[in-house]
Amino acid sequence: MPPCDTRGMSTAPAVEITSLVKRYDAVTAVDGLSLRVAAGTLTAVLGPNGAGKTTTVEICEGFRRPDAGSVRVLGLDPWRDGAGLRPRVGVMLQEGAGFYPGARPVELLSHLARLHADPLDVPMLVARLGLESVARGRTPLRRLSGGERQRIAFAAALVGRPELVFLDEPTAGLDPQARRATWQLLDELRAAGVTVVLTTHLIDEAERLADQVVIIDAGRVLAEGTPQELTSGVSDDVIRFGGPPRLDVASLRAALPDGSSVKEVAPGSYEVAAVVDPRLLATLTSWCAANDILAEGLQVGHRSLEDVYLELIGAAAERTAP
Repeated sequence: MPPCDTRGMSTAPAVEITSLVKRYDAVTAVDGLSLRVAAGTLTAVLGPNGAGKTTTVEICEGFRRPDAGSVRVLGLDPWRDGAGLRPRVGVMLQEGAGFYPGARPVELLSHLARLHADPLDVPMLVARLGLESVARGRTPLRRLSGGERQRIAFAAALVGRPELVFLDEPTAGLDPQARRATWQLLDELRAAGVTVVLTTHLIDEAERLADQVVIIDAGRVLAEGTPQELTSGVSDDVIRFGGPPRLDVASLRAALPDGSSVKEVAPGSYEVAAVVDPRLLATLTSWCAANDILAEGLQVGHRSLEDVYLELIGAAAERTAP
């Protein structure tokens, strides 16, 4: 059963951010960031620690005021129109932050449900997230495991049947079964027309779930698009192979066609990014044979979202290095 059904609502963007700037004294956390989130989609926001993800989302949630630019959430200003937005937006902070640590989980969810006109059924939500054992006891939040607190925070974000939900690292600390249950609920939310904005460090999660992925660093958008769009391009093929550590990758790169790149991603583990065809494979294996190298476990694949993310973040770090 979907947590909420918002199909048939407005097709205007659920979130629209234009030239957003936020500074903390001399530090610019968000630097002219612009972003649109279509209604009824799941958008994953990726970036390293300090990239500006949390500040951007906190401004969208109405917790912080921007220094410049504009933010519209469901067509409203989250700072000025917070009272009108709160019944329509669910917020999940990391590790249950914002809740009284002495609260008992089911009592907390029941209290939150009573604050909404048409809440979800709390026992159903508890069962869907595998929290029955927590519900049977009287253990307060502070004594729950990190994964249990995460699931309670997720339930709290959904219990009011929001049109839009902001989730901060919703599967951090979860075991594989709980992670899969969370993914299933997120799929159901999207299918029901609920808009989800998800910040995560789990790139495979973003690749699996998201309609749109936004990669940010230093308060700016580096790239955005569907996972397929971000991982496609002229260099979307990757050859991976093993060999002795510290091979002469410059020599191998020189032997390959123009536009190819070679890197040792870990000691004795190599990646060649190029347009793969029989000629390229023959050149690679010939170079290995000429240098008395056995290419172990040679595989041809495609760039993953993680490959693209690391490439973009690495290039950004090089540009800003002194």
